[in-house]
Amino acid sequence: MQMETNFLIPFFTIFIQLMSTHVKPQLIESQLNFPSCPATDPALNYRPVIGIVSHPGDGASGRLNNASDVSYIAASYVKFAEMAGARVIPIIYTEPPEIINQKLNLVNGIIFTGGWSKKGLYFEVVKGIFEKVLEKNDAGEHFPLLAICLGFELLTMIISKDNNILEEFSALHQASTVQFVENIKFEGTVFGRFPPVLLKKMTTHCLVMQNHRFGISPERLQANNDLCGFFKILTTSVDKKNKVYVSSVQAQHYPITALQWHPEKNVFEWGSSQIPHTEDAIQVSQHVANYFISEARKSSNNKPATSKVLDNLIYNYSPSYAGKVRGSFEEVYLFTPRPTLSSL
Repeated sequence: MQMETNFLIPFFTIFIQLMSTHVKPQLIESQLNFPSCPATDPALNYRPVIGIVSHPGDGASGRLNNASDVSYIAASYVKFAEMAGARVIPIIYTEPPEIINQKLNLVNGIIFTGGWSKKGLYFEVVKGIFEKVLEKNDAGEHFPLLAICLGFELLTMIISKDNNILEEFSALHQASTVQFVENIKFEGTVFGRFPPVLLKKMTTHCLVMQNHRFGISPERLQANNDLCGFFKILTTSVDKKNKVYVSSVQAQHYPITALQWHPEKNVFEWGSSQIPHTEDAIQVSQHVANYFISEARKSSNNKPATSKVLDNLIYNYSPSYAGKVRGSFEEVYLFTPRPTLSSL
C-alpha cells in the first residue's frame, strides 16, 4: 500500500503542474458586456387583466355552498388566462351595476364562461356587459371578448334578439373534431397562429371538448340577418347523432370570438374521461389562450391605478376543491354578495 501511494504522488504533481500552466480561454469583448434587449412595443399592454363573469351556483350542485345567492368561477378559466400571461378580476354578476361597470374599466378583456343559466339577472348582466364591450370598441378601445359554450349561446340569443333561437344537440361529455369552413381565411382569427399540422389534426383527431345540450346549426345562423351580419363561421362540429352545429365563430368587425367547445378543460379539468389531454390537445388550448391574451395586450390605453387592480384581483380569494365532492370542476372560486374588496 505504501508503494502504491508513493507511485501516485508524482502523477498528481504532474497533473497539478499541467493544470496551472494551462492557458485559460479569454472572454471576447461581447461576452463582457450586458446583452442589448430590444425595446418592447409601446403600443401594447404587457400587463393585461381579464374580467371573468361569475355564474349562478357553486359549480358542485350545492355540495360546496347551497346559498341561493352564491356564484362561482371555475378555476380552469382563471388558469387559462394566466397561462398566456394575464391576471384576472372576477366580475361578480350579483354585484351592483355601478361596481360591475367600474370593474370593466379595470380590465382589458372579458370571458363569458360555460354554464346553464339563460335567464333572469345573469342573462341581463351578460347582455349589459356585451353592450359595454361593443361601446368600448366603438369608442376606439380595443376590448376583446371570448365567449365559451354557454357564453356562445347567450351571444347567439342576444345578437339575434331571439331567446328561442337555439337548437338541441347531443354533445354532452364529447371530445370531437372541428371542420373548417371552406376557403376560410385564418389570418386575424383565433386559428391564425396555429401550426398547419395542428390545424389538420383538429379535423381528424378529437382535440376539443364539447359539453352542451344547445347550439345553433349553420343553416339557422346564416338565415338570421343579425347573426350572419355579426359573425362569420370558422368551424362546425358533429354531435353524437351526426347533427352539425356551429362550433367556432368570429365577429366580423369586433375582437369577439365565440367557441361552443371548451379550450380551458384540456389543461385543467379531469372530471370527465372524455376530456382530451394529449400533447396536441394541450397545444390547442395554449394557442387559444395566447390568441385571446394577445388581443387583450392591444388594450394599451386602459392602464388603471395599480392599487385598484391589486385590490380586485382574484388573488384576494381562495379556490375550493370541488373535484373531491364530485363537482363539475376541479376547483372553483365562490362568491356571495358582500362589501366590495375596494372602494373602486
